Amino acid sequence: MATELLGFEIGATSAWLVWVLPFAAALIIPGIAKLSKFLPGNLSKHATGYIAVGFALMSTLSAASMIPIALEAGEIHHQIPWIESLGLNGGVLADPLSIIMANVVGWISFLIMIYSTGYMKGDKDITRFWFWMMFFIGSMQLIVMSDNLLQVFFGWEGVGLASYALISFWYRDKKKDHVGVEGRTVLGVLDYYSPTHAGMKAFIMTKVGDVMMIAGMLLIFVYAGTFGFKELLGDTEWAVTMASQGLLVPAFVLLFGGAMGKSAQFPLNEWLLEAMTGPTAVSALIHAATMVKAGVFLVARLGPLVFALGAAGILADQFFEIIAWVGAITALLLATQAMVNPEIKKVLAYSTGSQIGYMMMALGVAGLSYQYVDGYTAGFFHLISHAMFKASLFMAAGAILHTVGSRFMTDMGGLRKKMKKTYAFMWAAGLGLMGAPFITTGFWSKDAIFAAVYESGNEWAMPLFAIAVFTAAITAFYTMRMMGLVFFGNKSKHIQKMEEEGHHIHEAPLSMWIPYGILAVLTIGIGLVGLSAEEGLHHTFVDFLENSYGIHTEHIAIESSILPEFLQGLNPIALGSSLVAFAIGAGLGYIFYIGRWVDPAKVVNSNLFFYGIHKFLLNRWYLNAMVYWCFVIAPLWLSRGVFRYFERTAIDYGMNDGFQKAIGWSAKVVQGTQTGVSQSYLFVFGAGLLFVVLILLI
Repeated sequence: MATELLGFEIGATSAWLVWVLPFAAALIIPGIAKLSKFLPGNLSKHATGYIAVGFALMSTLSAASMIPIALEAGEIHHQIPWIESLGLNGGVLADPLSIIMANVVGWISFLIMIYSTGYMKGDKDITRFWFWMMFFIGSMQLIVMSDNLLQVFFGWEGVGLASYALISFWYRDKKKDHVGVEGRTVLGVLDYYSPTHAGMKAFIMTKVGDVMMIAGMLLIFVYAGTFGFKELLGDTEWAVTMASQGLLVPAFVLLFGGAMGKSAQFPLNEWLLEAMTGPTAVSALIHAATMVKAGVFLVARLGPLVFALGAAGILADQFFEIIAWVGAITALLLATQAMVNPEIKKVLAYSTGSQIGYMMMALGVAGLSYQYVDGYTAGFFHLISHAMFKASLFMAAGAILHTVGSRFMTDMGGLRKKMKKTYAFMWAAGLGLMGAPFITTGFWSKDAIFAAVYESGNEWAMPLFAIAVFTAAITAFYTMRMMGLVFFGNKSKHIQKMEEEGHHIHEAPLSMWIPYGILAVLTIGIGLVGLSAEEGLHHTFVDFLENSYGIHTEHIAIESSILPEFLQGLNPIALGSSLVAFAIGAGLGYIFYIGRWVDPAKVVNSNLFFYGIHKFLLNRWYLNAMVYWCFVIAPLWLSRGVFRYFERTAIDYGMNDGFQKAIGWSAKVVQGTQTGVSQSYLFVFGAGLLFVVLILLI
């Protein structure tokens, strides 16, 4: 279906332009940079930035033009010939899932691009920055709008390449661009990383998932003969054959492996923390709009297909169980680490991985429930709300880093009086992350997840629900900790020294605080009508799943409960758990870091148990160190041992030198027998003949 605007059809063209325009910008930006030197004044300095922001806006408007189609649960599917020898077409699939996702990616990216004009001002490598940012956005939108797995994979690799280039953007590896504490080690592994090291780590770890993904894709292609999402659903004979051979679940789990890598889910999560070496604008883009959301989107795209196969008798419940538990483990694992980390961007990075875990848990639980749409809506709603408040938090953190010149929260303190706008907006976004009751999008999306998990009725419901609630309490705690360390208390020695040297703390420029201010306001604004927003998204997905996948949703009459009228329809247990989790986490955070009634350092050092727990969490559960020992240090030791004892000893000395010496000795022996005396030759001949005769006689 399509609509009309100024005589032009809006449909397939808009769907193509969503991802084509960012790539087009990336292609022309280097040329614009070369030509800009002929332009007058400021225009020559900012030409590439204007192009990047302009094309980002056009891409976003293309996505926005399709919103009416999403609201009507419509669909646009347009294909063009691609690899004709294999019978493969390229195409776009614009349905409610992809349209909403394209708008999330587009609008968040557009605001981050505006923010970047201030944050990256004066950087000598700004052209390279704009190129990779637009390439990043284009690759993500390609993933979102693609109608087949192969096309998704091209965008997938594009996102990986761009992330490598942007995480290691400051490739000169100056100490100010490192992350971690200089000189600190964990199990002998240095916990201090340069941008180039961090970029390579992200590239390699995500490639582990990418290899799994392409294996799953090819496995499905062998049986189905297509990569297309619509084609896979249209004829399910391939799934029947794969299920009979025990290959269906492994194939989809391999695809999920790609999502684990890109979305930094356990056990492929350790790259995400070091990714903070890139510019803060990059961190905001990775965590809010691209990269880590790619994995969630892939699961959201594949989940209905797998569930529809299950409804047809081709069961693949294990797929959803793995997703749910990977999400739950990741949510808890990274939330606990955020409680103790001293770097503000790392705390936000831990938070991202944890919140992505929530989304995965919801999408996994959806497939284990008779009401698939509940978990599906909850997970995707949390993706939307997280994109808003996390982008705002990262950009606000960047403004603080820009001013303070340190990534450590211990070098901050008392900033609320000097950065009033950032303080207010960060509170609004932080409340969204905590899930502040009734006024933030984060509250409604988390409550929806809690309800979906609790009401799923599967055997894992209660353990998953307990993990979700406990993680929510931890989230509220570390967010209050962050706010307390940054904005409350006395000025740090670092700030005092800055002021003594004439560097005064000031608010971020307009181009920086406007973007994160808008998102912070939206976090609260949409939160005030959050229940209605969630219900609207729910209805849209009900129609979408029905029309596109044949997944029926039972309409159950809402029974009255003990809740007030405006909360009717919510699960009282889920709502109560959400409120209790927020109260406990935020309360403890206030006591330790805002009210400063109790010194957390004294509590940690009060006994061996608390000290051990703190060290365990600070050392990232020793998982990062074990990754290095298993996949870096041990292989290097093995390779050195092979070189020393096999290559140098067995090959070089034993075979090469030994063989040479043996040949030389043999030559000397043979040479010694060549006397030139005929009697000697006759004697040897006779002795040999006698030996042969004796052998024959015996």
